[in-house]
Amino acid sequence: MNPANAPLTRRTFIQNGTLVLAATSASSLPLYAANADSELCVGLVTDLHYADKPAGGSRHYRETLGKLEEAALQFERDQPDFVVELGDLIDAADSVATEQKYLRTINQKFSSICNSRHYVLGNHCVDTLKKQEFLDGVGQEKSFYSFDQGDYHFVVLDSCFRSDGVAYERKNFKWTDANIPAEELEWLAADLAATAKHVVVFAHQRIDVNNSHGVRNNAEVRNVLEKTGNVKAVFQGHSHQNDLNDINGIHYCTLVAMVEGSGAANNGYSVLRLAADGTIRLSGFRNQIDRDFS
Repeated sequence: MNPANAPLTRRTFIQNGTLVLAATSASSLPLYAANADSELCVGLVTDLHYADKPAGGSRHYRETLGKLEEAALQFERDQPDFVVELGDLIDAADSVATEQKYLRTINQKFSSICNSRHYVLGNHCVDTLKKQEFLDGVGQEKSFYSFDQGDYHFVVLDSCFRSDGVAYERKNFKWTDANIPAEELEWLAADLAATAKHVVVFAHQRIDVNNSHGVRNNAEVRNVLEKTGNVKAVFQGHSHQNDLNDINGIHYCTLVAMVEGSGAANNGYSVLRLAADGTIRLSGFRNQIDRDFS
């Protein structure tokens, strides 16, 4: 598909290999300056599934390198305070060495975008690798943790555990059996209770649904998130589609997968802006839908 035929509601298109910002009407322009002092800016991508192998169905594994380059150009313009990859950075391989090669290739591109990066573990990240092998490959110490920046407290969750509490690794799991174990839930409850800041959570498997894409103990997880009353939103991936559920005052926003579809017009990535008053705006590009949360 010719990139110039991308939907007019998207903000970007590629022309002769160059990212171009499409003209928009005054009524559609953001009401804030880029990366203003009073807000945080975060770059978001999810479900890249990079692999050096032919396309499978709607998933075009090799094309995520080019799609990520387009996202990087947008992030260069917006200068995010940090970027987050919401899981499934790589796809499955038939050997540890091959999967590590996939990881080195895509992370070389991703790590060049921003010095401050966060990686959420997805089920495909540990299909053949152990968690520590993936974490070592991207230079991240832990699979679940929290950090403060500005007026916000951010939480990175890891749902890559079986129902019996065993961690995903080396094809020892079914992807539909995703759970947040008791130890992580206890940590999460204590972590949220210790902050008075606005809270934003990053996850891979969905916490808002009971189907195969959802964390199996999702109701228990949501109960922990709701108790303190300061969790604003959860950003997640895994089901590869735009979706939004508002449950008991928390916005559960599912982002579109970068791997789906061929060509630049089928890309998807976003820039998240978080104001000091708790207002959150997601600016989506290509197939990613814009969202506004107050």
